[in-house]
Amino acid sequence: MNTSTETIPPPLPGPASVNRARWAIHLVLLALYPLALGLIPLLVSKGPRETLLPNTSGALLIGIGFELGIFGAVFGIAWLASRANPDQLFLRWRGGVMPVLWGLVYSICLRLGVAIILGVSVLVLTLSGVVDAEALQSLRPQTEAVVDISALLENPLYLLLNLTLVSFVMAGLREELWRAGVIAALLVLMPKQFRGWLGGIVAVLIAAGLFGLGHLPQGWGGVALTTLLGLGLGAIMLRHRSVWEPVLAHGFFDATTFALLAFLARYYPDLISNVLSK
Repeated sequence: MNTSTETIPPPLPGPASVNRARWAIHLVLLALYPLALGLIPLLVSKGPRETLLPNTSGALLIGIGFELGIFGAVFGIAWLASRANPDQLFLRWRGGVMPVLWGLVYSICLRLGVAIILGVSVLVLTLSGVVDAEALQSLRPQTEAVVDISALLENPLYLLLNLTLVSFVMAGLREELWRAGVIAALLVLMPKQFRGWLGGIVAVLIAAGLFGLGHLPQGWGGVALTTLLGLGLGAIMLRHRSVWEPVLAHGFFDATTFALLAFLARYYPDLISNVLSK
């Protein structure tokens, strides 16, 4: 068995050499980013809500470029302020192909875990009489606010772009880099409060809450779902001290969601129609 120390994750990042004010700017910029993403579509929405993702391949590519450009600018300015190093941002790739395999395994675990937690929560709320069936339906994640399901079914290129660039780059890479930046800032600015596994989990919880609020256009059910997902992805990041396992887990999770939506739309259209019409 190879016991090389290169396979052992390094400790959590320690205090930065730059001053705290610069790291505070880093944190504020990144914290505001998902809040803006969640609030702006709600504030500017007029009339029937359009999907967050454009419904044609060309427009989708432009949208991906725009989203990545905005994030790159925000993240770049935050980095210029803090000058975070690769270890602080969990950017080291370790273990050859293992991050890919772990990403696939974790995506399955995340889907099962989220389904179980949400299923148990719905059952408890229903049996306790806290909410009725109509209220529960209003809390479901509004998938139709994200993507045009008919476009997934009718346009193979559009589906492919969602399975690849949207899932692994715009969602996986962008959002996990953001998460790594937030967690790194919390660890550097408040090392006593966020050291150790308990402190790390609190940092993950804060990042997950911000991450969830960035999905307000999907309704409160979408906020709950993405917060749970963010908790799992953040825990994976701390476990491996690497951004790449959660990037891939996030990508596989989203890609299978798009694939499942397309499958149901093709072979069980009545099921999709019934859910979205309620």
